[in-house]
Amino acid sequence: MTNIALFAATVLIWGTTWIAIAFQIGPVPVLTSVFYRFALAALLMLPVLALFRRLTPVPLRAHRFILLQGVFLFSVNFLCFYNATRFIPSGLVSVVFSLATIFNAVNARLIFGDRIRPRALLATALGAAGLALLFAPDLWGHAVDVDTLKGLALAAGGTLSFSLGNMVSRRNSAAGIPPLTANAWGMGYGALMLLAAMVFSGTPMVVPDEPRYLAALAYLSIIGSIVGFTTYLMLVARIGTGRAAYATVLFPVIALMASAVWEGFVWTPLAVAGLALTLGGNAVMFAPARRASAQPA
Repeated sequence: MTNIALFAATVLIWGTTWIAIAFQIGPVPVLTSVFYRFALAALLMLPVLALFRRLTPVPLRAHRFILLQGVFLFSVNFLCFYNATRFIPSGLVSVVFSLATIFNAVNARLIFGDRIRPRALLATALGAAGLALLFAPDLWGHAVDVDTLKGLALAAGGTLSFSLGNMVSRRNSAAGIPPLTANAWGMGYGALMLLAAMVFSGTPMVVPDEPRYLAALAYLSIIGSIVGFTTYLMLVARIGTGRAAYATVLFPVIALMASAVWEGFVWTPLAVAGLALTLGGNAVMFAPARRASAQPA
């Protein structure tokens, strides 16, 4: 596949997973839905990697960090995202998620000591202004929409968890664990953690029978989790993490388009301006740095 095809596939897949998540909200508890997603993904991914000898052996002591990656990337964050879609449109959840690049910059500074570039501060300001415009109809006025605040807080919590998972993934990659192997085991560990939470909380193992739910589950497990992560990781291997991350800038566009069709999201002038500012913040974050011009002797 060409780099353009990999980029387009990643954007389309991850940009449309948000509406599939919204389709799963209903009679099946959120905890159970997230468990189904990653249990199915792990049951498919682990045997396939093993069959093609792509499942790299990992030292037992390293599995604790893969477990931590599973907690942040394949359980806690999606519990937050799924619950957020109960209160706000899935497209808006994706907009909050697009700020993960900013979360990553701050966490990399705190955890690894990376320097925060001035452009990160500008990106943060643009992103915050964009979110304020997107949520303006619900947050401004005589009364505050409590449900919107809940959805916004859950989406932000999910994005924070995703960012922490990125930090653990960075540590695992530095330790020589291939991302495909870490993700496959991480999905399995995430599913086990979700199953334990279901048992502890008494959440029922509801068997879904709605065709739309089952189709969304298959899409999220196979396309969204397995294929989406694979195309993204292939893109990273070819063009690097910085350029590959441009895909996240376009996720909200696809997600809000899907939300407008399926959830009745209305493109008001404020919404368009808010989306433009949010995307602008991400573009600033990933814009290539200018090289200093040579000074005359």
